[in-house]
Amino acid sequence: MATYIVFTRERILDQAEMDTYSQSVGETFKGHPIKILAAYGAQENLEGEGPDGVVIVEFPDKAAALAWYDGADYKRVREHRFKGAAYRATLVEGL
Repeated sequence: MATYIVFTRERILDQAEMDTYSQSVGETFKGHPIKILAAYGAQENLEGEGPDGVVIVEFPDKAAALAWYDGADYKRVREHRFKGAAYRATLVEGL
């Protein structure tokens, strides 16, 4: 069943760290069945306070999503995101 990771950026803390993350994250996709569905596109807040940005990525199943997220390559790169911005990351299984 398709599984999604939704990254919700609340605010940027360190632009240099985010630049490093942005320049490096694409390499972590190699060898993983990942499909980017949305990446910081225009937003219209329908309820509540909106985030600074949203990224939605699709994987064929939960195991594939976690293999990427917990893989050595992404673990190394995501440290820059952790330092660079306040985020929420949510894994959501599809129907």
